[in-house]
Amino acid sequence: MTTMVRSGFALLARATGAPGPTLVLDLNALPSDEVELEAALTRIRLRLRESRGHGRHAAPGGDEVLKWALIAPSAHPLFDVDYRFVQAMPDAVDHFDTTGNCGHSLLAAITAAAEAGWLPALGPGDRIRARVLNNGDQVVCQVDETAHGPDGGHVVFTAHFVAPPGTALGRLLRDGGRVVRMANPYLFVDASKLGVRGREELFRGEHLDLYAALGSMRREQAARLGWRLDGAFPKVAAVVPVAPGQLAVRALTVGGWHPGLALTGAVCLAAASALEGTVPYRLLRAHGTPPIPGSVLIDTPSGRVTAACSATGEGADDELLWVSVGGKEARLLGRVELEAGDVR
Repeated sequence: MTTMVRSGFALLARATGAPGPTLVLDLNALPSDEVELEAALTRIRLRLRESRGHGRHAAPGGDEVLKWALIAPSAHPLFDVDYRFVQAMPDAVDHFDTTGNCGHSLLAAITAAAEAGWLPALGPGDRIRARVLNNGDQVVCQVDETAHGPDGGHVVFTAHFVAPPGTALGRLLRDGGRVVRMANPYLFVDASKLGVRGREELFRGEHLDLYAALGSMRREQAARLGWRLDGAFPKVAAVVPVAPGQLAVRALTVGGWHPGLALTGAVCLAAASALEGTVPYRLLRAHGTPPIPGSVLIDTPSGRVTAACSATGEGADDELLWVSVGGKEARLLGRVELEAGDVR
């Protein structure tokens, strides 16, 4: 991997299915001190409000770019890149949540860094091993396809979330099993408990009552876990069964409904579906035994996602091995100029 020293500009990229673009920054060009880092991120956010960006498709301002990716060649010999996700919160320019992961932003960051020459060019079959500094996730980003055209190139990935050896399924549970934590912590809610009983009904309209109910449940769960009520976690999603091995999901993201489902949401849902007693496990089998063990079809408002999960069994003491989500496309959008004083 080449050294990434690009403090003069940031990159804008987006993965298909993400609620918005990701701002990609050189992790090595930013302060390591947490207080200084937050001050630098605040300055950059203010700069975004002034600059609308340069490049194909790139025109979002600071209030629209809520997902940020800090990326650099890894300091660890077993990984290729170190990645830190930053969720910019919409309530204040200096409010950031750095406690979780974002798979879409990771793929966007790798794509953008390679397109801009910060990292080596990507080709089919390449595997980029990412160490997520936020929570210790280990993600192998497998390149399935690359393409170049007049509107820019794109990369299609399969993201493999590899569980550390000895990860018991029961260790994924928080607060008595209400929350499942794999990639990101999620509260999965049986939508029928909130009066929604089918896929079409789940995806229809704004569902203001459902939105409010899920938001309230999310805040209540955050309080039970001792987490910030105005933070991004835990995530929350309403789930309905569709067919054997198939679920429909509608999730909240920061600032509204998610247009689809977070990549980490698909990973967490698949992991939860492997553990007997969770809401996804029960609903996944509501119509019978899944036709393909370990595979979950996930219908979202913007399309279908397929996730695969491997575990040694379905009990709390059984071991989770990995979860994979394929067909994830990402592309570079453009760049945003930064002043020297923005970063340091």
